[in-house]
Amino acid sequence: MTSFIDKGVAAPTAYFTGTVWVNINVKPDEGYNINMATVTFEPKGRTNWHTHVSGQILFVIEGTGYYQEKGKPIEVIQKGDVVKIPKSVEHWHGASHESLMRHIALVPDYDKDKTEWLQPVSDDEYNSIF
Repeated sequence: MTSFIDKGVAAPTAYFTGTVWVNINVKPDEGYNINMATVTFEPKGRTNWHTHVSGQILFVIEGTGYYQEKGKPIEVIQKGDVVKIPKSVEHWHGASHESLMRHIALVPDYDKDKTEWLQPVSDDEYNSIF
């Protein structure tokens, strides 16, 4: 048995900006066709722009953060929110300026998925919420 509460390990800087921790909770090689992780973003921490062929679902379990789809305004997300990200939509997510944000991220149909990591979210893009 593992715990989804543990912070996990430092997220790879090639795909994340700021201080971010990843705890892989369920791996596809365990017999489940999903990839599920608890991700903790310290204030201003965020993913790069990216896509998932299978889509992604985020369950926000702590704090306040941001979510943005390419070409749309940033949305504020907070504890209790479920974010359903459509298949192959370019997006990013992370903590707000002042608060950490923690979510459980689920990628379904993992055997068909391909995550494409793109460019970092610039400070100008991140700060466009103001």
